[in-house]
Amino acid sequence: MTERDVPRISTPVLVVLPVQPGSPPFRLVEVSGEMVGTARSVVDVIVIAQQLGLHGVDLDDPDSVRWVGGDQFTWTPHHVL
Repeated sequence: MTERDVPRISTPVLVVLPVQPGSPPFRLVEVSGEMVGTARSVVDVIVIAQQLGLHGVDLDDPDSVRWVGGDQFTWTPHHVL
């Protein structure tokens, strides 16, 4: 098997974790496995990325950003029954 035959598994650099309860609710943001901040909106995610030199991140591209527990429009906690 050559290197070209191996399926490519992409790990996004930016990971936005599930919404945490708070006033207002927030999401933790990781870059390359390191916790780098909290976001209270999608704008905060963009600002964090830019501050870390990740300019032009496509928030809809799963190879760039992994949204855990909802997408970029999810900013309220999900309640488990």
